[in-house]
Amino acid sequence: MGATGMGDAALAAGCGARLPDGTPCPRPPVAGKRRCRRHGGAPGVGAPKGSRNALKHGAFTREALAERKAINDFIRACLRTLREIEGR
Repeated sequence: MGATGMGDAALAAGCGARLPDGTPCPRPPVAGKRRCRRHGGAPGVGAPKGSRNALKHGAFTREALAERKAINDFIRACLRTLREIEGR
């Protein structure tokens, strides 16, 4: 493996981003990153760890998704039971 923790084949392949003409970017990735500087590998790019700036209402948190799934499963079970009762 290379110094970045990636295999030599990954380094030889370039950063992996697609250029507008569809060809892969030939630039090597920045050390410790998967992309070159031009495609997002520059230091300081992206939100800081633990940033909650994009969280506006909480509708897509793990807890909210799990709660909606449990409610939907319960409704489906109720409807299945009603169909079984009506079918007798």
